[in-house]
Order: sequence, then C-alpha cells, then structure tokens
Amino acid sequence: MIRLTNSQRTIAMIGLDDTDHPEVGCTTHAFNELIARISEETPSEVMERRLVRLWPFASRRTRGNGALSAMISVESGSISDLEGVCGKWFEDLCESISEHPESGTQASPCLVIAYNQAPESWYWESVRGEVDLESRRKEVGDFDAKTFELGEGWGIIGASAAISWVPDEHSSWELIAWRDQARIGTPRDVNHEAVLDMAQKHPETFLNRDPTKNKGLIAPRTPCPVLYGIRGKSSNSVTEAHLWMQKRNDVEVSQTWASHRTNQMSDDHLIGIGKGTVLTPPHEGRGAHTNLQVITNGRTNSLVVFKEGGQVNKLVRQLIPGDQINWLGLEAPDGSIHLERVALCSAAPRISSRPSCCGKTMRSAGRHQSLRCLVCGDTMEKIWLSEPWSPEGVSSTSGWFEPSPSQRRHLAKPLDQGIPI
Repeated sequence: MIRLTNSQRTIAMIGLDDTDHPEVGCTTHAFNELIARISEETPSEVMERRLVRLWPFASRRTRGNGALSAMISVESGSISDLEGVCGKWFEDLCESISEHPESGTQASPCLVIAYNQAPESWYWESVRGEVDLESRRKEVGDFDAKTFELGEGWGIIGASAAISWVPDEHSSWELIAWRDQARIGTPRDVNHEAVLDMAQKHPETFLNRDPTKNKGLIAPRTPCPVLYGIRGKSSNSVTEAHLWMQKRNDVEVSQTWASHRTNQMSDDHLIGIGKGTVLTPPHEGRGAHTNLQVITNGRTNSLVVFKEGGQVNKLVRQLIPGDQINWLGLEAPDGSIHLERVALCSAAPRISSRPSCCGKTMRSAGRHQSLRCLVCGDTMEKIWLSEPWSPEGVSSTSGWFEPSPSQRRHLAKPLDQGIPI
C-alpha cells in the first residue's frame, strides 16, 4: 500500500458518483462545486480531475454512466479541515437531493476520500462487469477510506472505481463547460457551424460531430447543467478549443469549466478480439436489430447489432454462413455479444451461376447426373461458379467497420485512433 504523502503535504484522492436524477442535476456539476469549496476553504491544490466511465450494462447505471475523481494536494496538517469541508458539502448535497422529483430512479450518492493508492482492481471490476454493492463497500471499508453515503450508497461503486483508475499516456481528455444557473432547462445556444469550425481549427479535438448525420455531439440534449463537453488529446487542446468557442457570439457564455483526464475511447470495457465463422444467415429481430450465430473453437456465440449500428449493421446483414469475421463487442447479461466493431477476414464463395455452353446456361441432367448443354449436348461435372465478393454500400478503415460517431459508446476507441490488434 503506497501512502501518498510527504512530511508537509498529503495527496488525497476524492471520488464521487450517483448524485443526479433523470430530470435534475449532474454529477460533474456537483463535483465541480465540491472542488471549488475545497479550493476556497483549505490550503490545497487540485492536481488533476478525472472522469471515469463504467460498465455499460451495470444494473444501477447513472445518466452518462460516469464517476468523478480528483487528485488533491493538501497540507498534511489540514486533512481534518479537508474532511470537514467534504462532510459539510455532502450534507448540503443530501438536502438538495431531498428536493428531487419522487418519480424515477433516486440518487444514491457516495463520496470517497483515500490517502493511499487504491487497488486498481476496483476500476477493472467496475468497467468490465457487475459489482456487488456490499462486497465493494466492505473492500472500501477495509482499505480505511473515508466515505459519506446517502441511502444505499450505490455511488460507492463508481466513486471507488474513479479513485483507483490509473491513467496512461494514451488517456483522452474532456473539458466540461457548465451553464449559468438561470439558463439551466432552456435551449442551449451552441451553433452547429461553430462546432464544425472548431473541429477544423482544433484538429487535436475529436468526436465533436457526426458527419453522417450532420449534427454536433458536444452539447447534451437533457435538461442538465452541462453546456458542452469537448474531447481531445490533451488538456491544452480542449482548453484552447473551449476558449476559442467562448469568443464567438453564436455560442452561449460559460463562466465555469474544467478539463478532466478520462478513460473514454480506451476500450477498457472489452476483453480482446473475438474470431469466428458465421453459422446462420442474419436475422432481423425486434426493433430492426440484427442477430446471427457464429462458432469459435466449437462454441456458439450470438452476435447482436443494433439498428443504429451504421456500417456494422450494413456489413452484418450481408454475411452468409461460412464467412469468417473478427469483432470487438461487449457481452450482455443474457450472454449475447453486442458488436462495436467488426472485420470481414474471409468471405465464403457467393454462387453466381452454372457454367454456360453455346451461349446458354448448362442444366442438370437429373439427380446425381452431370450438367448438359441443351444446344450441343456436351456434358461436364456438376459445379457452380462463384465470383470474388466484397460487401456493398459500406466503407472500412483497414478492413474494420464501426458505427457512426453518435452511436458509439463513450468507452469505444474510434478506428481513426488505432486499429484493433
């Protein structure tokens, strides 16, 4: 266990999750208020903020399914002051939550403070599968972390995951800009042309828009306090893009913003490339989703592509038994695999016709008989002709296909950021 301290300063890892309601609030906004209060009332320095997305199928997932954390350097003699500020802020949070609408899923927040390096397993368990609440609560308690909880405290899963995540040099960044309080709930003023221009002028930002649908992706469509989120390669790149946006008169003014290191576009939720041979023709199920069966090392898997899957859906609908494919996908609780990217490795022969003779297609002379030319009477063995085949109406990146930007998970790594290996 690594103690994050020296004789004069201590590093505190603070995590928060599950503060919002489907109709009210946002954990990023709540966390920003906490960080502001800590900065004002304690001798501390915010070293880095983090936004950590969790397992997409979690039964208790919040809107956006992300938790927040911050690395804070505080004077070692002021740890009790830090905890006092956090405790008072959490009381205020609980009071505001009591005013949330009674309908819908209720907030169940948890704030975690740790002064040691948390087990990285907390993160990996939370990004790749369901986590048992009581088991995680016991682990956090045994770790001697300070916690503040409301209700069942479901937020302890995300909060503990957020403080245990270890970024690397490939981590992406997201700058979140919040709205002025008086404008929350009103239409956002973020001009589409501004988003298009920003993407062109700031090439180290990404996923700003979906060119297949000609729409921007940075502004949410929920009544939350977030004005927009700009994703990019570094804190500097997203900050510069934000400041450029704020100089325009067709973009709503934001007085409060912060950049976060994130696990977005990391593929951390996935466990390697799947490979198999198609067993069945694709079947369109409920909601126009596409299903097909593949076999891998004697085991059958059910693959699912949603209607909104774009290029992936178009490719899968053209597959036939015998095609060999690779894929990246997430196993759902029902055992099916929801495809996120797919590649056609080898296409089974597509039969085109029987051979021809004398300008006519040869015909079968009967069961177990050869083919016969109806003009000259020549015969030959019974065969079908096939032609090289490639899928129609789709485009790939080095042989891989992916959905349009607006239909990808936060955690999915775009193909232009690297081909699966």
